[in-house]
Amino acid sequence: MNMQAPISPEEITQALGLDPRAKARRWTKRLVYGLLAAFAVGAIGYWYYSSGATAKAVTYDTTPVVQSPLTVTVTATGTIQPTTQVDVSSEISGVIRAVNVDANSLVKKGDVLAALDVKRLEAQLGRARASLASSEAKLLNARATYQQNRLAYERQVALSKKGFAANQDLDSALAARDSAAATVAAAEADIEVAKADIALQEIDIAKSSVLSPVDGIVLKRAAEPGQTVASSFQAPVLFTLAQDLKRMQVEANIDEADIGMVKAGQDAQFTVDAYPGRTFPARIETLEFSPLTTDGVVTYKAVLTVDNGDLLLRPGMTATAQIIVQKVDNTLAVPNAALRYQPQQQRTESGFDLSRIFFPRPQRGRGTPKRDTQANSRSVWILENGRPHEVEVTTGVSDGKLTQITGGKLTTDDEVITASRRSGS
Repeated sequence: MNMQAPISPEEITQALGLDPRAKARRWTKRLVYGLLAAFAVGAIGYWYYSSGATAKAVTYDTTPVVQSPLTVTVTATGTIQPTTQVDVSSEISGVIRAVNVDANSLVKKGDVLAALDVKRLEAQLGRARASLASSEAKLLNARATYQQNRLAYERQVALSKKGFAANQDLDSALAARDSAAATVAAAEADIEVAKADIALQEIDIAKSSVLSPVDGIVLKRAAEPGQTVASSFQAPVLFTLAQDLKRMQVEANIDEADIGMVKAGQDAQFTVDAYPGRTFPARIETLEFSPLTTDGVVTYKAVLTVDNGDLLLRPGMTATAQIIVQKVDNTLAVPNAALRYQPQQQRTESGFDLSRIFFPRPQRGRGTPKRDTQANSRSVWILENGRPHEVEVTTGVSDGKLTQITGGKLTTDDEVITASRRSGS
């Protein structure tokens, strides 16, 4: 009878897979299966993403490089005003008796615009003339008295020489003569005062008529018959006159950032809301040094002269002026959009590379050191073999739409990229 040897505990543990080496093998297999599954999921996702990205082609908008003149302008806003505008007031107080003009009335220098009531002034003038007559009568009386006292003094002098007159009588005669002479001088002074009073009253009567100081047109009338004018402290404005509406001016505010380019004598053109699409020529006459600060914004006033022979422009209109500060004839230029364009990041690889899932390549442009560039150095992009190619250029002036190219390898045969978009997105 054969006896079977008993099974040891180590054999039982090994058969059941409970020993440490068996456990390690099982975990290794699980890890390998997990990694393979992760690789498979990542490969499927990468393939889907890559195929979807490459399916969306990039379309580029291009514009040819042109040879064109450029006009650099500075924009400013202002108001249209007459070249000479006069506010007419009354120098004296009184009640307006009559108004002879209205708004838009044409007037000549010296025309009576309005007249004040002069009854009180005429009465005062009559009183001054009566005072003059009284002073003249007093002068005649004073001169007669002086002649009488002078003759009496001369007789006393003759008697004194012969010893028939006392010294006291001689002194009294001398004093009487001198007193009469002083009375004559006072009467003459009173006459001059009376004449001055008459002149003042006549001036006030003349000023009661408000006259036009210039040839022109009445822009505004603020006087009405019966209105009381009080000019004691501040003369009220009764009329506003414009000397010549055929020559106007635009008072424009130039921003402090642009004032360095603006100079007297430069040409300009402006528009007004009343005539859309029409431009009016102008020229800068003066540029003020005094600043004007509004809400923290500093501007300087420029006065532009305007020919208004057809009388289309009216005082107070808002004007938007374009001041020509520089002109460049026939220069190489590109659209400003080309200078702002930056190409989108593209995926050119269509194949599958498993290593890129875990070790992706760095994106182009990141981490590269910046090149030293000049202040006017910029970049534009052109198409080469269907892909954007960067070209460095040096820029000059800009008119807001086109920018001058002063250096670089661009020619009129090139087309610069201004925009791009993905189809199917």
